[in-house]
Amino acid sequence: MALKTWTTCDVATGVYLESLDIGPGDCALAHGEDVRIVKRSHRGGLADGVDAIDIDNGAIRFGVLPTRGMGLSSLALADGRSVAWRSPIRGPVHPSFVNLWDPSGLGWLDGFSEFLCRCGLQSNGAPEFDEAGKLVYPLHGKIANRPAHRVAISFDDETREISVVGEVDESRFLFSKLRLTTTVCTRLGESGLRIRDEITNMAASPTEMQLLYHINFGDALLGEGARVVAPIERLAPRNAHAAGDLDRWDVYSAPRAGFVEQVYFMALAADERGQSQVLLRRGDGSLGASVRCDVRQLPCFTLWKHTAAAEDGYVTGLESGTNFPNPRSFEQAQQRTVHLEPGQTKTFDVAIELHASNSAVQDAEARIARLQAAHTPTIHKTPPAEWCAS
Repeated sequence: MALKTWTTCDVATGVYLESLDIGPGDCALAHGEDVRIVKRSHRGGLADGVDAIDIDNGAIRFGVLPTRGMGLSSLALADGRSVAWRSPIRGPVHPSFVNLWDPSGLGWLDGFSEFLCRCGLQSNGAPEFDEAGKLVYPLHGKIANRPAHRVAISFDDETREISVVGEVDESRFLFSKLRLTTTVCTRLGESGLRIRDEITNMAASPTEMQLLYHINFGDALLGEGARVVAPIERLAPRNAHAAGDLDRWDVYSAPRAGFVEQVYFMALAADERGQSQVLLRRGDGSLGASVRCDVRQLPCFTLWKHTAAAEDGYVTGLESGTNFPNPRSFEQAQQRTVHLEPGQTKTFDVAIELHASNSAVQDAEARIARLQAAHTPTIHKTPPAEWCAS
């Protein structure tokens, strides 16, 4: 046996598993090897009916949320140290409780509790209104609040890979018809995971799409002296408020009530294959997490700092994207939307790696230093007009 697959949901064929518990014996492994995959469905509160797939590969534990656009609910080391933020929203929130079309345009925030959620696919940035004040594009788009219609879990006993594949449609009659096919993959004993997203235009006419990975880290990696390390080609503050702390864009403070978010936009330096890496590390260097991306697919990087009181969500976001999260019309005017012909598919790859020791963090910093050495960074003191909507 090389590959074994369990289909947990397939709307087309009427398959749905309420629960599933996969252990070493199910994967043809010795019982001494650590692997567990559990599919369950939340009951009660705002989470009622949200499907979750929890994976333990022996080194890390993480959760996949098919009901919420195949986002990731959590990420932790096997010893229990979680790097995910603690949202003030008691999630995961079922999409039925999230009114994306709230007149404010901010309804998306009612369900925001994941470690990783995708923003897109038709739009992924700030809400946008027409001349009459009617909401056209809600904050961060719709895909994070769309359930998967097909989900399968696989284990390959030759490569020792666990993968979860899901299909999620974002479609509207007479408008766009986009399909996300995602594969979340990790190996036994690996200290990270990889995501490959394929976006397909299912319509008979061309369309435009956007995608951003909102990856949210919390207090285990933050605190006084925590730092983000990134190889910079260009960096700019999003607005005047962020510009006021430009000399501290890469460092973090302790939680502070009333803190107003700060956002910095970047173009990352990369190697000859387009690969780049951004590291978030604790102040003492004992723990870190890296986000890896291909800048040919995801050329825009956003750093979101929201170091408010813990009760209000002490968090930072490391966000690879096809564009910056401005209103869609602004990004389209800057030619930062992705064109898809009828039936065309485009692929996007993101990886997350945890560094559980000082030496592992230092190795990550060294890799980023090598990327930076080949590029002299350009730092904008004020928001550039072509990057930042007024």
